[in-house]
Amino acid sequence: MRRRDFITLLGGAAAWPLAARAQQEPVRPLIGVLSPLSAASAALNIAGLRSGLRDLGYLEGRNVTLALRYGDGAPDRMVPLAQDLVGLKPDVLMAGSMSGALAAQAATQTVPTVVVMPDDPVALGFAQSIARPGGNITGTWFNYDALVDKRLEFLKLAVPGLARVGVVVDPDDPTDAVAIRRLPSATRALGMTLEQFEFRDVTKLDVMTATIGRAGVQALLIGDGPTIFPARADIIAMVARLRLPAMYGWREFADAGGLMSYGYNLPDAYRQTARLVVKILKGDRPGDLPFELPARYELIVNLKTAKAIGLMIPDSFVLLADEVIE
Repeated sequence: MRRRDFITLLGGAAAWPLAARAQQEPVRPLIGVLSPLSAASAALNIAGLRSGLRDLGYLEGRNVTLALRYGDGAPDRMVPLAQDLVGLKPDVLMAGSMSGALAAQAATQTVPTVVVMPDDPVALGFAQSIARPGGNITGTWFNYDALVDKRLEFLKLAVPGLARVGVVVDPDDPTDAVAIRRLPSATRALGMTLEQFEFRDVTKLDVMTATIGRAGVQALLIGDGPTIFPARADIIAMVARLRLPAMYGWREFADAGGLMSYGYNLPDAYRQTARLVVKILKGDRPGDLPFELPARYELIVNLKTAKAIGLMIPDSFVLLADEVIE
């Protein structure tokens, strides 16, 4: 081997470890993102987060890295996934849903954390106050009790004479647990009775369909938990077979053929959350950043579905809708 070739080889060998480290080290800052859904179900939410970051000058792969972890609708996976993300030493941890917020809280009391959660962060012990959380957690929350009340109110307006409503929930999911707590008083206030149907496994949907059919309910309220969201096509098909009016929490259900939905827009909520993440990246402490409410709520009504089940929705109700699918 010629001397020049030998020196070149040595120089290249010395550079290999540096190149390998450069490939392995993620671009900083690093944002750990914990979703309770599958990658496919969470795609629009993550796109909203990326869009919000991009609008504020953070482009993934160029000047920020997203480390994504998905719970696939299984609440018991969330704490190990949160611990995994904390092990990456993220600059900010972002967690969606009640199960995600609880997992993040269990995994770290020091990493700055931004959550999207359904209930009062003060009442749940996440913050000292809405205006000044005081710890390592801030984020977006929505008044779930008021949201449940409004969904029932809209359902009754759309279905005149509604007296008996069924609710489909996963009692093991922390988000649906909040609804279960609120629903008895909310239905009583509207002069309705309530029947609860537990959904844990999409393979047992036929059994639940038969149970609902025998229960004599006049309409359904579908829960918000991450067990239910990925099964939306199957649940919408079940409701169609039963020919029952149903209220859903996310517009994705109405878009896919559900009768109506009322709630906040999830991709918008993730886009809104990006602003809090960027404030922390620029030096703000999460304990000094107030918890925020969603920028908007939306009522979506699918008149094609109403026609298919033979429901005549009053025009006065249709006028309340933010969007009508015809």
